[in-house]
Amino acid sequence: MFTGLVDDVGTITQVADSVAGRELRVGCRYVDLADGESIAVNGACLTVRAHGVHEDGQGWFTVAAVQTTMERTTIGGWTTGRRVNLERAMRLGDRLGGHLVLGHVDGLGHVVRTGMAGDAWLIDVDLPEPLRPLTVDKGSITVDGVSLTVNALRDHGIQLSIIEYTRRHTTLGDLVPGDPVQVEVDVLAKHVERLLAPQRAVAHGSVTT
Repeated sequence: MFTGLVDDVGTITQVADSVAGRELRVGCRYVDLADGESIAVNGACLTVRAHGVHEDGQGWFTVAAVQTTMERTTIGGWTTGRRVNLERAMRLGDRLGGHLVLGHVDGLGHVVRTGMAGDAWLIDVDLPEPLRPLTVDKGSITVDGVSLTVNALRDHGIQLSIIEYTRRHTTLGDLVPGDPVQVEVDVLAKHVERLLAPQRAVAHGSVTT
């Protein structure tokens, strides 16, 4: 479980295909990781396979993404030098400063517009059609691992308003139109959608007895 509050921006230093899948080595500030722990990399929950500390005191870890993960994320296109948002799994009793994030990417959005409006960096993101009904104005959403508030709804997606601190401490300030982003909608919205699906089917006459 995560909160969507990024606490480090790492850099991919090595990419290789292995029996475990697409394996990534990431440089980071973490020096006390443990093998097997979960870490969100741009919002995708991955398992630490190995870790260590360089002579300069900087940490590193490796994770691997299997085929199903790559089909639902942008990981297949990641190369060395790419910066990624990182968050370690929360501990029971931690402050929940963002919202409940599972680290399960629901789909890929695409940036269609960016620009300043006063002191905010606005990003318009088109979402896959199934995810659009699960977003609400001023609701929570996770984009590339960052817990954000939906600033406004758009015909094909959402608008995000990024404060200066978030822009400096995550990779969101690097986004340009055309970039794909990993999206996780609010888990509460997904549960409500699942619970209401049978009633909607009955209302539309798609259930027969």
